[in-house]
Amino acid sequence: MNIKRLAATLSLVALGCGLHGAQAQTVYSLQQLRALAQQNNHAIVQSQRNINMAALQRKEAFTKFFPSISATALAFDASKGMASMDVNPAEIVPSSLMPTLQATLPAEVLASLGSPVNITMMKNGTIAGLTLMQPIYAGGQIINGNRLAQVGEDVSNLQMRLTKNEVDKKTEQYYWQLISLQEKTRTLQAASTLIADIRSDVEAAVRAGVAMRNDLLQVQLRQNELESQKLKLTNGTYVTKLLLSHHCGLSDTTFTVQAPGLAIEPVTFVNPDEALPRLTEYQLLNKQVEASELNKKMVKGKLLPTVAVGAGLNYHNLLDNNRAFAMVFATVSIPISDWWGGSHALKRSQQQLLNALDQLVEKSELLSIGMRQAWNEVSEAQLQVSIAERSIEQAKENLRLNRDYYNAGIAKMSDLLEAQLLYQQALDNRTDTFIAYQMKSLQYRLATAQNIK
Repeated sequence: MNIKRLAATLSLVALGCGLHGAQAQTVYSLQQLRALAQQNNHAIVQSQRNINMAALQRKEAFTKFFPSISATALAFDASKGMASMDVNPAEIVPSSLMPTLQATLPAEVLASLGSPVNITMMKNGTIAGLTLMQPIYAGGQIINGNRLAQVGEDVSNLQMRLTKNEVDKKTEQYYWQLISLQEKTRTLQAASTLIADIRSDVEAAVRAGVAMRNDLLQVQLRQNELESQKLKLTNGTYVTKLLLSHHCGLSDTTFTVQAPGLAIEPVTFVNPDEALPRLTEYQLLNKQVEASELNKKMVKGKLLPTVAVGAGLNYHNLLDNNRAFAMVFATVSIPISDWWGGSHALKRSQQQLLNALDQLVEKSELLSIGMRQAWNEVSEAQLQVSIAERSIEQAKENLRLNRDYYNAGIAKMSDLLEAQLLYQQALDNRTDTFIAYQMKSLQYRLATAQNIK
């Protein structure tokens, strides 16, 4: 069987396998896998919860603009009155009234006027109040606290974008790993078919006495090697499908992936200076600077006076008399002793701000360098694909010549098997370089904030 017949046979086998897989298995494209991962991946679900928590924190901070209302109530019953005093009636009644009292009051009552009387108050009672406080000035803490909460929500959204990019990247890695395993499996099937064809020819030659049995043993050993490689590819495919199922939230591994053509798509070069402001990492660095500035203002606000106005409605019956009243008031609080430690806290927040600014400069430069490095890797990977394509043609021709030479009796079986191995390695190398190019191009698109196709 020559190479053209082998290629035609493999095409028919691949078509038959594809029709069978369409009936028995679900076929996912890369876009479908991305969509499933974006919907089901645990990291994205957790990032969405972080966004929800940040939004709730922002809403919580907004409530600080409104008055605070508090209600209190107290009921008590003491063992004795909280206020007590002794009263001597003789000291209170004027002496001019004594003749009149002696003439009108009974003797026992007149006798009691000379004895002190103990009076107790507030042994039990009820107190209730409703107070409303409206902050007028709090050193900017309320305004800056709301701004800081908004920054936190913005950071959560940016973190979600990073998480989605990472999930997309991981999805493509698993996808291309499966494509690589599928391509290498096809190559192995072609090699197995070729070796089986060679074995058939050698067996016929051994029976005819024109070939040595050692040639047949070499072919059989090569077949055993191919069986071992097939087992490794089968196990690798199963494990990769398990990982992809977990990553995308699939229920099982009874699926396959849609294989694209092996033609590479060119990547668009982007000026790093133009791409930098669009990078999520760069925007996070700016948010870090903004948060540090607001934190410094918050620290400073704690050292400034606070002013508030309020109103209250109160009730008590402490003197056995129901008493309700309303009042308005204003408060001014000056944190005098807080300046002792607050001045150091303010200097510390200034250092944190300087660190954030330095990180913005340093990491921006590293991001730009990373974009240039990613472009170099894409260019190198593209060149490697071209070299691999040329190697296939050379290895194919070398296999053809060694096959003809062996059939003509002027080449050894070891040479023919070596040529077959080189051809198989050339096909696998093309697969590896193609997959490497796909991953390098993905990395460059992510590094330059280009949309993933």
